[in-house]
Amino acid sequence: MSNFDVELDASGLNCPLPVLKARKALSSMSPGQRLLLIATDKGAEKDIPAFSNITGNPLIETSEKDGKLHFLIEKGEG
Repeated sequence: MSNFDVELDASGLNCPLPVLKARKALSSMSPGQRLLLIATDKGAEKDIPAFSNITGNPLIETSEKDGKLHFLIEKGEG
């Protein structure tokens, strides 16, 4: 996974908690900073890209490692 500024491990949390925690973390970050979100809820595969699209926080990279989903989200300008 590329460089990131903040790591948020939402493993074991079910929808909508990973999205809500990502929103809270991003709200305290500066534009251009990157959040690494780790989730185990399979719903995040659809929820996080939709969240990124709606909020204007670009989804830079996604991957899966050891049964965990990794999302790299960049804080947008808005």
